[in-house]
Amino acid sequence: MAKAEIKGLRERMEKALDFLRGEYLAIRTGRAHPGLVADIKADYYGNPTPLKQMGSITIPESRKILITPFERGSLKAIEKAILASSLGITPQNDGETVRLTLPELTRERRLDLVKLVGKKAEESKVVMRSHRRDSVEVLKKMEKESKLTEDELKKYTKEVQDITDDFIKKIDDAFKAKEKEIMEN
Repeated sequence: MAKAEIKGLRERMEKALDFLRGEYLAIRTGRAHPGLVADIKADYYGNPTPLKQMGSITIPESRKILITPFERGSLKAIEKAILASSLGITPQNDGETVRLTLPELTRERRLDLVKLVGKKAEESKVVMRSHRRDSVEVLKKMEKESKLTEDELKKYTKEVQDITDDFIKKIDDAFKAKEKEIMEN
């Protein structure tokens, strides 16, 4: 049972790390990436639908995003959704596609983005520590119910801490990589 708890802990932490990486993809670094617009929701026949489900998103140049909708009738909805998003980019509609040109980032904006990335990393660390605390409580409960010995509790608690440390290091690595990407472009 303790091994199942540790396996579940790894899975929960992996999901949290994947979520952070997804959040990082949506942070603009001056270089075009489909993740910047893929999850923006546009009104599609009355339903909020992510752009990635409404058309193909391609990167023809390093600072350009091209969205080709599956239906021409959805061009206006896509354009409206991008304008309403937090991207701060004005889309250009040529009747068949929507083009986005990413402006060059200022030094001040880059520093703001690094702060945002750091905040998201810290939030992920809090989630990891919360998962660690929950797992340790489950293990302590098992020990109280005599399902684990005191020595096993110590062993598994150390394993939980080692897993947590490993994931916190992965968060730090993801933060450093994103910070470097923001400051270099």
